Amino acid sequence: MAQKPSIPKGTRDFNPNQVAKRNYIFNVIKANFERFGFQPIETPSFENSDTLMGKYGEEGDRLIFKILNSGDYLSKVDDALYNEKDSAKITSKISEKALRYDLTVPFARYVVQHQNEIEFPFKRYQIQPVWRADRPQKGRFREFYQCDADMIGSRSLLQEVELIQLYDAVFSDLNLDGVTIKINNRKILSGIADVIGASDKLIDFTVALDKLDKIGEEKVKIEMLGKGISQSGIDKLQPLFSLSGTFESQIESLKGILNTSEDGKKGIEELEFIDKTISELKLNTAKLQLDVTLARGLNYYTGAIFEVSAPETVSIGSIGGGGRYDDLTGIFGLKDVSGVGISFGLDRIYLVLEALNLFPKTVTQSIDVLFINFGETESLFCLKAIKQLRNQGIKAELYPEAAKMKKQMNHANRRGIPFVVLVGEEEMKKDSYTLKRMESGEQSNLSLVDLITQFK
Repeated sequence: MAQKPSIPKGTRDFNPNQVAKRNYIFNVIKANFERFGFQPIETPSFENSDTLMGKYGEEGDRLIFKILNSGDYLSKVDDALYNEKDSAKITSKISEKALRYDLTVPFARYVVQHQNEIEFPFKRYQIQPVWRADRPQKGRFREFYQCDADMIGSRSLLQEVELIQLYDAVFSDLNLDGVTIKINNRKILSGIADVIGASDKLIDFTVALDKLDKIGEEKVKIEMLGKGISQSGIDKLQPLFSLSGTFESQIESLKGILNTSEDGKKGIEELEFIDKTISELKLNTAKLQLDVTLARGLNYYTGAIFEVSAPETVSIGSIGGGGRYDDLTGIFGLKDVSGVGISFGLDRIYLVLEALNLFPKTVTQSIDVLFINFGETESLFCLKAIKQLRNQGIKAELYPEAAKMKKQMNHANRRGIPFVVLVGEEEMKKDSYTLKRMESGEQSNLSLVDLITQFK
């Protein structure tokens, strides 16, 4: 018996309706990227391992899919190394490439390699799949698309303002009201680490703090203790766990907490500028919210950090995120080139739109009109008309076989095709076409010119 086929956990097949809905989201995002002046690039699906490793923190490194070297990949592993059972050491010998984890690090590599061809500041967008060896769950996949927009070559905070507006524009066009754009600043987190005496454990501190929504306050504290952060330092954090209120009131509270930290004060200054500018410009549907526990446990962020939450009526994780990275290209030899970028989580946005029934009804309509096949002569007559319709941008097709009328009509119904055209001897004599509206059953006899007009 043949083995039943399957696909790896965390991956999916997409049927035509699903692809149509995904393309709808892609098109809205892409249109706004281009409206804001971003240019498209693409990078390979896999990179050299040393390009990716060490850029996402310890946890991120574990989630990178490694690609085995081709051929005899064990040839560089001697018996002594093999017997050590040290997977990290062995991996470096048997795998030189890895699937990309995100689009930001490959973008940094791209900028360094092509720096002499790029006009700075450079605004790029990229819509491609990424892969993470994560535990699959609702809204979390091992293969998924990222839709990134980045600006590199300037430290201006106006870029953060523009990216917030970009988020707002996309979600407004998707009719997704009630989205919250959460913002924090890594300088705030660095300042907090200073105040609690954990400057040397900033990464451990932010990685733990970033899990607050997932595992809760008590487990975060336990993790921090396990990373060597003192109990007295954790006690000093208590006001942060309960910090709430308006953007402005939280800023005032932070000023009191971080009055001894230069990093912290600089972070407050940057957040104040962004908040005041956005308040002047106004957002259409999204809400900007300060969240001082937002950490996004990625090593490369240095300034503003963003995370986008779906409307409260939908229980799903973040649908976007990003931030400022002052020296990401420095790891590839190009120093002091600042950048800031955001990402849209396509798959989660899809789930949100589906849950809220926000996809337009016409999104999945693949064909405008189906011509019924009554035989060879009638088919040729129809094909000539179909050619004219297609030249006018109308999606039309002929049923391929002269099957029973009921079968062809059922086919149109199952595909959600709104119109069918019937052409028999009478229609050919009159050089006309009978157009039937499937929903109402209404029929009308039309010339080719009038038929085209129906769909314009």
